Amino acid sequence: MVKLRVLAVADTESPFIWDYFDRSLFRGVDLILSCGDLKPSYLSFLTTMVSAPLFYVHGNHDGKMISNPPEGCINLEERMQVMKGVRFIGFGGCNSTSPKPFHYSDQEAARQVTRRMQEISFYGGFDVLVTHAPARGLGDGEDSFHKGFQAYRVLLDLFRPAWHFHGHQHLTYASRKRSIQYGETQIYNAYGYSLLDLHISPPIRRKRISYIKTRYDWGRAYGKESAPGSAV
Repeated sequence: MVKLRVLAVADTESPFIWDYFDRSLFRGVDLILSCGDLKPSYLSFLTTMVSAPLFYVHGNHDGKMISNPPEGCINLEERMQVMKGVRFIGFGGCNSTSPKPFHYSDQEAARQVTRRMQEISFYGGFDVLVTHAPARGLGDGEDSFHKGFQAYRVLLDLFRPAWHFHGHQHLTYASRKRSIQYGETQIYNAYGYSLLDLHISPPIRRKRISYIKTRYDWGRAYGKESAPGSAV
């Protein structure tokens, strides 16, 4: 069993941290997870002051990061990261038809996931999923802009990670929940900031999964869930 002390952040910079930082309150933090829509300078400030690595994904308001990425931070959309044997993978953006950066359709989000299947099969799955938008029907909204991605829900069903962190759903919105249990996965809305202890049992020996089988299972499951009239 691996224990990780995590600072999870998303969507809004905390004045408590930004203006009145107290290092003692974040002593023992092993990792910072950012679920998007935060200033690059804020992320760089966090990783420097907390003295912990920071893994991030882009939010739908993070177009500025294309030319100004946060210094000293690691983009989970580029490659999976492993810390103390725990495997982290991430996807950014939200469900939108806008041409702005990090605005994606359901089909585009599914293609992003498909492109990561070789990486997922090499690592034998993943333990923590980090996204900006939530999975469809799991803490998302009813309007099209805040609807979650079906591709993420299929990922949860296929690989059953221990945790899924997301943002995009402000807790100031009506009827938003901080945490949801979905099968074996704890789904956590990282809006604002939270300190959590993650207890995860990563595989003692990482075993690769057949890439062909992984792609087949993914394609079959996503195609079934996305078929007209299928339940979401």
